[in-house]
Amino acid sequence: MKQKIKKKAHHFPVLLMGCGFVLTAVHEHAQIAWDALRAAKKEIERIEQLISSWREDSQTARINNAAGSHAVQVDKELFDLIERSIKVSKLTCGAFDISGTLSRYYWKFDKKEHSFLSTDKIQELMMLVNYKNIVLDRNERSVYLRKKGMKIGFGGIGKGYAAEKAKSVMLSKGVQDGLVNASGDLIAWGQPPGKNEWDISIPDPRDRKLDLLNVSLAGGSVVTSGSYENFTLIDGKRYSHIINPRSGCPVTHTKNVTVVSPNAEFGDALATALSVLPIEEGIGLVNRLAGVECIIIDTEDNAHFSQQLKTKAYA
Repeated sequence: MKQKIKKKAHHFPVLLMGCGFVLTAVHEHAQIAWDALRAAKKEIERIEQLISSWREDSQTARINNAAGSHAVQVDKELFDLIERSIKVSKLTCGAFDISGTLSRYYWKFDKKEHSFLSTDKIQELMMLVNYKNIVLDRNERSVYLRKKGMKIGFGGIGKGYAAEKAKSVMLSKGVQDGLVNASGDLIAWGQPPGKNEWDISIPDPRDRKLDLLNVSLAGGSVVTSGSYENFTLIDGKRYSHIINPRSGCPVTHTKNVTVVSPNAEFGDALATALSVLPIEEGIGLVNRLAGVECIIIDTEDNAHFSQQLKTKAYA
């Protein structure tokens, strides 16, 4: 009797989009797993080329360079991503806004002491931040930024989108069980070897060696956004690398946000928005979203749970 080959997890750590990714493929055959992993890496590199605002040859850079002048025709993929981003902006009343990326050019998040931007400079920048000034023409498949000097960027949604696209590529290559961890933006599908679900640990902010909560994931995403690694100090106070697009200033009331949802792209954008929104307002929003849960850690290391996760945490 021929012995059945056991499934094995194959891990591929790579540096992409300026951060560490770990791609995991579970399969009986190593060749199939590694073909899928390499294809996923190429897909993420392609997405980076498409959405990067730092690359002058990217479509995103072309949109930014044409701000206040003319509309730019783009690929359907980028057009659709911008359209979905604007939908999240509307859902969160502007707490997530891809035009808010402009302020990041002026703040330095290197864990060192810096001065606060002047009120005049913040007001100047805020004149150029408003998702309502991103004009989409579906017939022409074009994007126009109404004001000269406006910029869009995908720092709050791009890793989640890349994780979803990597998953799609791996599925197309025959990997029915896998995981993509984009430096905190995680999407899982199928099953790990020998288990029915993926076990995801959410660190305790008071001691990151300990777990605050463990989530069993049969499929879906867990996205974490926080200021552990990227922040600035102003008069000794820590300011998050996440900037409130409605004020132009870095966030100070939240330290860490974790979102559990079916989709990593949406979870990525929502985690950014929840870092900006007042905590109770953010929890209330999540409690109205089907299949979505969250944990918000404030700057005093208090944990605030959405309804279902609260039940698990205190069960």
